[in-house]
Amino acid sequence: MFYRSTIVLLVSLLGGGCGSAPEKNTAALEPLHFPPPPDEPRFVFERTVRSSDDIENGAGAATKLRQVLTGETTAGTAMSKPFDVSVCQGRMFVSDTVRRVVMVFDVPGRRFFEIGRDEDGLLRKPLGVATDGECNLYVADGTTRRIMIYDQDGGFRRAIGDATSFERLSHVAVDDEGERLYAVDTGSTGSVLHRIRVYDIASGEHLHDIGVRGREPGQLNLPRDAHVGADGRLYVVDGGNFRVQVFEVDGTPVRTIGALGRRYGQFARPKGIATDAAGNVYVSDAAHGNFQIFDALGQLLLFVGTRSQAPGRASYMLPAGIDVDEDGRVYLVDQYYRKVDVFRPAALARTAGFLGPWP
Repeated sequence: MFYRSTIVLLVSLLGGGCGSAPEKNTAALEPLHFPPPPDEPRFVFERTVRSSDDIENGAGAATKLRQVLTGETTAGTAMSKPFDVSVCQGRMFVSDTVRRVVMVFDVPGRRFFEIGRDEDGLLRKPLGVATDGECNLYVADGTTRRIMIYDQDGGFRRAIGDATSFERLSHVAVDDEGERLYAVDTGSTGSVLHRIRVYDIASGEHLHDIGVRGREPGQLNLPRDAHVGADGRLYVVDGGNFRVQVFEVDGTPVRTIGALGRRYGQFARPKGIATDAAGNVYVSDAAHGNFQIFDALGQLLLFVGTRSQAPGRASYMLPAGIDVDEDGRVYLVDQYYRKVDVFRPAALARTAGFLGPWP
């Protein structure tokens, strides 16, 4: 009798009954806005993605009950150690260095698949990812030291570079037209080869390099990530100099954003970078446990997230890759909590944009 009563209670709490949820659970589901009230919100936390089950059909009642009884936290194919994210027309491409694949969460198509397991396009250590305007995928493979190029469905096209091309390949950026590729060669502590290598995508030809190790404008120290903005300029996380550098496509330095420090608008361990259609710059910081948003001139607009030793909405231990999609949604990877958090512009309806209504 006790066992049956326990099952009925669990099913009720999981949504299978007609009773109302406990008050504390209702409070936990209140919208999470940034900035918080009384300021006018600019972003709202939308959801967390951890596994294929979050995209396909969602966990059924039996799955939810099993998770409660056994302590499972996810179903389906879960992330092991996500590194970076790129989103194109509702498809989330998430590199996973432990699974050695790029996990694809196709929200409009309600399907999940993986890229990098086939022999021709086999991935060894997928790190940075990027997409062009046609949703072709570019992956920086840290082991083979090549940029692997796939179509949006995972069909392998070709590779750019080889083991002699990079000292420590970590990230990749590409322009929207799919013409120029920018490979981040992070380098090492004993090397001067801290640079961005620029390639023609159609021919695979190496065109020129941007940067050499140093602290002066135009020089780099352990570059971490790069992104091509809507203005056509290249935005680079200059990790060892605790700043973002902005370059023209020919390598001419334009400006720097941020400096070393613990205050808002400063960096302690900058990781990922993205920009939106308005020219705002988004930078994740693993030490601060958040991402900060700057305008095109480098003025701080907003910070989102909190460093926390407990998992939760907008709580992070090791934030890494970040991206902004066509609708202004922000996607942030946390390696420690093995998730991607999604934030929606407050002015955008929940079911609007390429993502549309989720399962």
